Amino acid sequence: MRGLAYFCIVSAAVYGLAGMAFGMVMAASHDHTLMTTHAHLNLLGWVSMAIYGLYYHSVPAAAETRLAKIHVGVATLGLWIMIPGVAMAVLGMTEGPAIAGSLLTILGMLLFAARVATGHRVVA
Repeated sequence: MRGLAYFCIVSAAVYGLAGMAFGMVMAASHDHTLMTTHAHLNLLGWVSMAIYGLYYHSVPAAAETRLAKIHVGVATLGLWIMIPGVAMAVLGMTEGPAIAGSLLTILGMLLFAARVATGHRVVA
């Protein structure tokens, strides 16, 4: 495994570990106020990134395209903005970063859907 697929799988593992650590801290403190943030980190960070990585590993020609690189960049940026944004929203601070991160995350998924839908057109 190399390239974009490798980046996605390594990122997924890091996000998965962060999500588990976050869950353990919440359990130990008996404060589950940020469980929504924890859930978003696990789903978007661990699960989505792992799926992206597995797809790009399975279809390596798709990973070499500009669209794939833009997809992973947008998805990563959306995650980095959304996770603290959700925490800030839950804590009553502001919803702005959560909204911005959500929009980027949706755009990332749209780009992934476009990449998958046009995967048959990729020439190896």
